[in-house]
Amino acid sequence: MPVPAQGSWLTDIAAARHDLDRTSTAARIAELLREKITDGRLAPGERVREEELGDALKVSRNTVREAFRLLAQERLLVHEFNRGVFVRRVTPDGLADLYRVRRILECEGVRSAPDAPRAALGRVEAAVLDGERAAADGEWADVGTADIRFHQAIAALVGSPRVDEMTRLLLAEMRLVFHEMGSPREFHEPYLTRNRRLYDLIARGDLTAAERELRSYLDDAEAQLTKAYREKE
Repeated sequence: MPVPAQGSWLTDIAAARHDLDRTSTAARIAELLREKITDGRLAPGERVREEELGDALKVSRNTVREAFRLLAQERLLVHEFNRGVFVRRVTPDGLADLYRVRRILECEGVRSAPDAPRAALGRVEAAVLDGERAAADGEWADVGTADIRFHQAIAALVGSPRVDEMTRLLLAEMRLVFHEMGSPREFHEPYLTRNRRLYDLIARGDLTAAERELRSYLDDAEAQLTKAYREKE
């Protein structure tokens, strides 16, 4: 998969510099970088240059380093001695653990669906529609982004800010895992119909079948990704 040119995501981040005074500057920079990772704009192994980011945002290098430290704690960036800061590659053990936690959070989301606000279920459907539209346009990276939003929306049915935060961090790591697949279309296309089926089951209240479908879905995705990792070893 081609790595996006650094200037493209850096320009987007630079455009957000006027908002930096509204929150902790380092935390906001970390949020901006996390968004680029979640959207697939920053790929594993890509270098994130401290000086370029500081210049683009008009902030000190110390502030950028603090943002890097926050993202390193989230396992999204890694500092390599004498080389710099890079987007992290998730290990096979990390992949298994991601899916272990996802089953806990997302299955609880399905079980919580009857008590979720209508708007929360609407966000699940919106993510399905976004994925279908992106596929129709041949925008397979955007299909991956819609898939991330779909799973975030399922976990959000729990109605817990803490679950939302955990899911957001987990799925940013998941986007790094997606890069292990050689063809985004080959990986994402079969899950478009499964996302639609899962939403339909939740919407009509067939939660037993929905949870069974979700567990099967996550098992299949993990197996595919694990195979991709093994083939690269």
